Amino acid sequence: MVAHRYLGNSGLKISEITYGNWLTHGSQVEKDAAVACVHAALDAGITSFDTADVYANTKAEKVLGKALKGQRRESLELFTKVYWPVGPKGPNDVGLSRKHIMESIHGSLKRLGTDYVDLYQAHRFDTETPLEETMQAFADIVVQGKALYIGVSEWTADQIRAGHVLARDLGFQLISNQPQYSMLWRVIEGEVVPTSQELGLSQIVFSPIAQGVLTGKYQPGGELPEGSRATDDKGGAQMIQRFMKDEILERVQALRPIAQELDLSMAQLAVAWVLQNPNVAAAIIGASRPEQVVDNVQASGVRIPAELLTRIDEVLGDVVERDPGKTAANSPQKRPV
Repeated sequence: MVAHRYLGNSGLKISEITYGNWLTHGSQVEKDAAVACVHAALDAGITSFDTADVYANTKAEKVLGKALKGQRRESLELFTKVYWPVGPKGPNDVGLSRKHIMESIHGSLKRLGTDYVDLYQAHRFDTETPLEETMQAFADIVVQGKALYIGVSEWTADQIRAGHVLARDLGFQLISNQPQYSMLWRVIEGEVVPTSQELGLSQIVFSPIAQGVLTGKYQPGGELPEGSRATDDKGGAQMIQRFMKDEILERVQALRPIAQELDLSMAQLAVAWVLQNPNVAAAIIGASRPEQVVDNVQASGVRIPAELLTRIDEVLGDVVERDPGKTAANSPQKRPV
């Protein structure tokens, strides 16, 4: 069964393997398959589920809510997010203004079929809204009981620090950040992780298998597997493109002996690797088939010996992205429309 870890400097425990439905529910995966994946996650001991209002333009929240219907609410940890454009994408259907946050939490709760979410996250930093306004809105949502905890996603170290100060002054705390993190994408290690450790935030990381690249299913120079993320024209192919270089794919194939030595699949090795970081509370997995969930959860509780962690670094070498400036570079400088 999946182990649990404390989230940030709080008393909340979440499953260290968290099920997420980005790029799947409501878009890539049919409803019945999505429900089967959620039930496989529950059967494996996953209690934490991550979504966002922007995923499939609110459809993902609806699918997740229906898939979890009938489960004991107190036994689950539900996470969702606010920032990106949703609905008809009008001028106030985006960002972290008080108006959008308040309207978004109400919409998310309705779609998820719950009175509260355990974690409400700022999906990106909003450069066009005063941070004081954003933090006050989050504080009010916490007081109203509509969210128990507040987190952020892909904020820089400086943004986290500024948000932490305001949150503390308003009587709540930021307890998490949700960044991309994998063997191939380590940009949070230089600044975000040390800042988070200092301030009491954990990382809930997404794309631990680099959108499927670290499963080893993509061969350098080979045909793309039918139905894979790299062939998805609804957003998946664009997201995975940065890793689809022969040099990277060749290095990934060289990880296979290490996975075999640990008696792990390549995907299990990738998920287990991110969980070695003590600041990581959970790795988010997605799935289009229940068997993918069953495979991924085997990474829970795995300890990779230090010598094998060193070998992984040696195998991947300079294809690993470590530049901490990538967090800011990949964040929107103005609200998207």
